[in-house]
Amino acid sequence: MWGSGLKWMFLIVGTIIGAGYASGRELWEFFGAESGLAIILFSILFTVCCFVVLLIANQKKTTHYLPVLEALLGKKLAKAYDVMIVVYLFSVTVIMLAGGGATLEVYKIPSWAGIILISCLVVLMFIRETDGMTKINAFLIPILIVCLVAVLLVYQYSIHFPIAFHFDLQHNWPAALTFTSLNILPVIAILGAIGGKIESRGEIIIASVGSGLTLGGISYLYNESLLSVAQEIIFYEIPLFVILKHYPSVMVLAISLLLWLAIYTTATTGVFSLISRFRPTIQGPAWLIALFLVACMAPLTTFGFSTLISVLYPLYGVLNLYVVAAVLLYPVTHHPALKRRS
Repeated sequence: MWGSGLKWMFLIVGTIIGAGYASGRELWEFFGAESGLAIILFSILFTVCCFVVLLIANQKKTTHYLPVLEALLGKKLAKAYDVMIVVYLFSVTVIMLAGGGATLEVYKIPSWAGIILISCLVVLMFIRETDGMTKINAFLIPILIVCLVAVLLVYQYSIHFPIAFHFDLQHNWPAALTFTSLNILPVIAILGAIGGKIESRGEIIIASVGSGLTLGGISYLYNESLLSVAQEIIFYEIPLFVILKHYPSVMVLAISLLLWLAIYTTATTGVFSLISRFRPTIQGPAWLIALFLVACMAPLTTFGFSTLISVLYPLYGVLNLYVVAAVLLYPVTHHPALKRRS
């Protein structure tokens, strides 16, 4: 139970800790000052959402996310969100492939070569079907978490841990809703693909509580670290590099590799979710479907999607509030006692 529960937990965490999160940009956009309560609320909301989605996926033994959407939203509205998830997964994976190429430029590797490399590695992930992805994620994500937390703790130690929680200065608490909302679609997409593989309620509890506490703890530590360099973040595209600017260049190279791993795990989970969604209609080995998807995505990386994503992310954040509400209300609206009364 513990082994499987931790495997699903790392799958969830790997879906969220992408390039935007690991770089600090995504956290800084949503949180920042007066956000301690917001991060705690996010941790709670995310735990509940994961638990409900996993419960639905397990009950229906799903192999992709559409049955979960239908259970939450009804068949008509689920079709609209189905299209939205496909567009979201496709566009974000394109960004990850482009980001994978750009990140390796630190190592003097041309962007086009980096894109080819990460694309090939994404396809290789599915040689052993989709089981290969969950096993590799279970190996990579703990390394990613340990390295990121180690960097943040070393930095906090260097500035004598000036972390404080002021109850009267927590006005940014609504950010918990929008941040949960932004991340709900990829969570539904990835968890809908594993519903049939979950064997016990214990796995669901371990995965949901573990991922909520892990992301909440890292987010709080990361946000507090960024607050100490808030005045300088405006001059950096990657806020994490502000923290690292006084460290040796070897450290910057190591963190660049860390960011690349975050990009890689996000790209693989995106392709995994797309494969799971279209598996009923597209036959063939997983690696061949992955190759087709990556081949369609690779040419689009040359255009640069930063403007598109800057529009899509806030839009998804707003549109997904309805999905978050549906997830949180699902245990109430589908409670057996309420059904008997009706």
